[in-house]
Amino acid sequence: MEMSNETMRLLVVSREMTALRSLWSMVEANAWQLETAPTGWEAMERVQSGVTPHLLILDLPRGDGDSLHVLRWMRRLRPQLPILLLCHPSEADKKNDAIRLGADDVLVRPFPDEQLEFVIERHLRNCKENLQVDVASENIEPMGEDGFFVSASPSMRKLRAQAELLAQADVPVLILGEQGTGKETVARLVHRLSVRSGFKFLKVNCSAVPGDLLEKEIFGAENIKVSGSSQAVPGKLESAGRGVLLFEEITEMPSQLQAQLLSVLRDGRYTRPGSETVLANECRILASTSANIERALAENKLREDLYYRLSAFTVQAPPLRQRKEEISILLRHFMHKLARHYGLPEREFSAEMIDACQKHSWPGNLRELEAFVKRHIVAGESNPMLNELDSSDLGSAEAGDVPQTARSHFPAPGIDSAEVPRSLKSLIHSIKCETERNAISLALEKTGWNRKAAARLLKVSYRTLLYKIEQYHMSASDPVLFQGEKFTQDGSSKDSGKAS
Repeated sequence: MEMSNETMRLLVVSREMTALRSLWSMVEANAWQLETAPTGWEAMERVQSGVTPHLLILDLPRGDGDSLHVLRWMRRLRPQLPILLLCHPSEADKKNDAIRLGADDVLVRPFPDEQLEFVIERHLRNCKENLQVDVASENIEPMGEDGFFVSASPSMRKLRAQAELLAQADVPVLILGEQGTGKETVARLVHRLSVRSGFKFLKVNCSAVPGDLLEKEIFGAENIKVSGSSQAVPGKLESAGRGVLLFEEITEMPSQLQAQLLSVLRDGRYTRPGSETVLANECRILASTSANIERALAENKLREDLYYRLSAFTVQAPPLRQRKEEISILLRHFMHKLARHYGLPEREFSAEMIDACQKHSWPGNLRELEAFVKRHIVAGESNPMLNELDSSDLGSAEAGDVPQTARSHFPAPGIDSAEVPRSLKSLIHSIKCETERNAISLALEKTGWNRKAAARLLKVSYRTLLYKIEQYHMSASDPVLFQGEKFTQDGSSKDSGKAS
């Protein structure tokens, strides 16, 4: 079977190569390249100093537990390297541990030669497909649950270095960043690089669960009726064990629960609601938020004492507009992933499209970019989002920029309109954004920046208003650019005359 123009390399770690005689015939028949190492530690040194193999086959000797430690460190050293573990029947109970520590497959002896060859070919075929995609490079690390970490820009390389340092210190970490910047991925990276990588990574979305249910999800509950009998239900703190628990959108957690979480961080103990039994917390706690921290503290959405506990180590996930050199990599990565997911052929990105994407501000960050690729793979050049990537509209957008004023969309006196070509959809979109931003600004000014009151005035949901405030990078110090409409108390608008 021809796998690739490049010879596929196998590295076998075994003390008894005679037990793998059949493997030698497979190697010859398929023109693979086989290297051997007597111990896992020697294999690690070889991988670090030489060429990484396409598949590592780890033969676990009977009664040898060191190989599992090698498995853990090899996974940290080469996250993308497929690892096949072969074990003795007496070691079959370690199969789950091996998979948890990073093995892609585990075969328990005795197994037929055909099964071994099938598993090897499958991993090498997947490796070949990855090699054919240029984005599957050292700049992209898989993070589990279809996540990935890209470190092709200075800001992301700096973030990865911070994650490596924080992985060694078993302390809470606060991760800041806009919606869609990959804060969960940063948390997963800290987990994967730490000694807790062999244990669970769990998360709690504080904005998606009501307060009474959130307490049970975190701390568990006593005397819950299940199948007619009462029993205790463990919470995420208990289920995480010695792993990592991430609290997403920590500023959305009710103040009472924030006080309970502070007690856990301070004392390392807690009790389930309805119980007096004291439980010890063993997991590492991380937290993230897309909110403005100063504003959250001022509005008492985040307790100061909890903030100081969490923020001893703080990292910032940069927005996509600050790492535009990664956009071409991300476009191809999303294209490859989504094409395989939907069973569709991959579409190419023209140089003009990539240039327009790099000039776009991407207020929705990675989520918006993935949505763009999803539409492109289905609609192609008829993708309706393409009109929003007009370089004359978004080309100069930088961090903190807002849409231009309405008069800037029309040529100045004495300038031929043909010299400033614009798409009609782009023009309408820009004016719509400006009008929307000014309407929000007027409502916030009228309510003294009471966002809930402003949401009622605008007749939109509170979450929609928060998203729009973040999208337009608005703050209480922003001027109101357009005064053409005044709002009545019932939320309707009436014309107040000409724009000032």
